[in-house]
Amino acid sequence: MRNLSGDHTVEFVLVDFPTSPPLQLLLFALFLVIFLLTLLENALIVSTIWLTPSLHRPMFFFLGHLSFLELWYINVTVPRLLGAFLTQEHRVSYVGCMTQLYFFIALACTECVLLAVMAYDRYLAICEPLRYPSLMPFSMATRLAASSWGSGFFSSMMKLLFISRLSYCGSNIINHFFCDISPLLNLTCSNKEQAELVDFLLALVMILLPLMAVVSSYAAIIATILRIPTAQGRHKAFSTCASHMAVVVIYYSSTLFTYARPRAIYTFNHNKVISVLYTVIVPFLNPAIYCLRNKEVKDALRKTVLGRCPCSRDIPD
Repeated sequence: MRNLSGDHTVEFVLVDFPTSPPLQLLLFALFLVIFLLTLLENALIVSTIWLTPSLHRPMFFFLGHLSFLELWYINVTVPRLLGAFLTQEHRVSYVGCMTQLYFFIALACTECVLLAVMAYDRYLAICEPLRYPSLMPFSMATRLAASSWGSGFFSSMMKLLFISRLSYCGSNIINHFFCDISPLLNLTCSNKEQAELVDFLLALVMILLPLMAVVSSYAAIIATILRIPTAQGRHKAFSTCASHMAVVVIYYSSTLFTYARPRAIYTFNHNKVISVLYTVIVPFLNPAIYCLRNKEVKDALRKTVLGRCPCSRDIPD
């Protein structure tokens, strides 16, 4: 649908997963269960860290921010997808599409920076253990977390400023289950070079630079761990960052595969499947990965859920 002047699209049609009605009901049930479990998992982690004094440390402070982010991240895309499965309503207004795009980019960029901040925190804890309290006081952790959110939302605002100025006067069919940058740029009938340049430069800053920081941090961490003389010491040091490494690998591998692979192997149908990984599956898996690998979080969660401490000696002072 276009406005009366005929020169600008006022709504888009999202093409979700082309399946039969029985399969759509199955997908609806699957996505609904994952969505509800994700909300429950991340809400439990946020509340547990908030209510447990022993977890009021930078490592868990950043984990709380990551879980809080995932709560909003999955709400950007999944509720509309669930509604489409039930009602077969695939239309989204221009304003609604740009709003979804803004929050999706903002939260994705924030997560990239936050993962880099968490890697830096683990670098200080393992490579500079004696200086860690002075290098990462709670005030510094607060500033780093605020910078992650601020940079993510500012980057998204800059991208949207250029994308929203484009004219969409041709086809209004977006071959995706949510409003993303590439499908929108493919629909524009105006010059998109400036928007693509801004998107590319900000992607370098918000994706590549944090990834380089993560790789550098873990290169130093691995080198330090290998110098630890005892196997028990190496295992203890590695266990403090194993969960974060798993989250980083899953998130960045899916993100880079979606946005950095050659056009020769790029198809929107494959893109939709990969997008499910980092928009739905990653927020669902992150709490489980952190809880399974971190004994302090597991014990605190038991105490929060059951209202009692399973074993006082299991929770460090």
